[in-house]
Amino acid sequence: MATLSGVGLARFAYTALMPQMVHAGWFSGEQVAYLGAANLLGYLIGALAAAPWAERMGALRVLVICWVAVALSFAGCSLPLPMAVFFVWRLVSGIAGAALMVLGPSVAMAAVVPARRAALGPLMFCGIGVGALLAATLVPMFARSSLGAVWWALTLLSAMAAWVGWQAARQIGVHAPVAITPMHIPTASAAPRTAIWSTAVVMVFLAYTCDAFGFVPHTVFWVDYLDRELQLGAGYASTQWAFFGLGAIAGPLCAALCATRWGWWGTATGAYLVKATAIGLPLLLTGFGAHAISGFLVGALSPGMSAITSGYLMQLIGPDQHKKMWGYATAGFALLQATSGYLMAFIYASVGSYRPLFALGCAGLTLGALLVFCSRLSRVHANAKFQ
Repeated sequence: MATLSGVGLARFAYTALMPQMVHAGWFSGEQVAYLGAANLLGYLIGALAAAPWAERMGALRVLVICWVAVALSFAGCSLPLPMAVFFVWRLVSGIAGAALMVLGPSVAMAAVVPARRAALGPLMFCGIGVGALLAATLVPMFARSSLGAVWWALTLLSAMAAWVGWQAARQIGVHAPVAITPMHIPTASAAPRTAIWSTAVVMVFLAYTCDAFGFVPHTVFWVDYLDRELQLGAGYASTQWAFFGLGAIAGPLCAALCATRWGWWGTATGAYLVKATAIGLPLLLTGFGAHAISGFLVGALSPGMSAITSGYLMQLIGPDQHKKMWGYATAGFALLQATSGYLMAFIYASVGSYRPLFALGCAGLTLGALLVFCSRLSRVHANAKFQ
């Protein structure tokens, strides 16, 4: 419920709504782009504040507050109010969504026995894809009535998620003391304790920020690009967003399997290359199949990339330092994501086309793939130097 509300609905439902808001005359294309970036700014704030909030108020209480905040953010957007009001509500949804994403998996992991954590990890992040899939279904269905009806349907859905999550949180609070623990999904053997800022680790850290920069076109502008810029219609764009949701469901489940088969370095290098190709694919091919493949792969590697990068970092620095390093990586990811959102919204407002954004995203992920690939070479060189 935390991942479903935190990103699946709080962010990805808005992606499906962007062209509808322009068609209804609520905002212009440039305005909805900036409002989409407001959620990313909120995500940065929430990612940094989640742990201090949990220490002060308790993780379970913060989760409940954030579930309610997401529902209220949808209700607050149900009327064509000034852009500043929408900006505040989208900011609130980003802050609450980030806290849900940071604290929800940690609370869930802490509440189960260690033997079940490897299986639980991928399942938790399927909520992101489920939320995107629900948005792809609900938005065109209720948009036939009115845009306000869409917002209220999402309010009801997020309220239901809040209720289910609250009931589960109460059970956890009664039966198990919850501590915030580092979340990761690695299954491969971890390396012994090493220097946290080795050359290889820095390369992987920078690669992860490249991912934050590069996947913004699909996660914020994809539906609007298909609907309004390519003039393929709301039904077509919603169907393609459903493929993104299906990918986001499948991605976390495949991450651990791929790491077991090819190792963390091979899986990470391949994942960054595949994601770069998928982001750039709409620039070369414009058919239904190409769009579906692009959306599905980027969807799969949105939550999946976090699991893969986390596992590779675990292998590089060992479990003792992983929590600290993953905190730095998450903050860097959120910062680059917010920066990318506003930069790309500005570019779109300047040129009036989303196509340059996909080129930038492809270039960013290609650079990330190169950094991950070279991280192994730097490790080999470092090992040879000290032998």
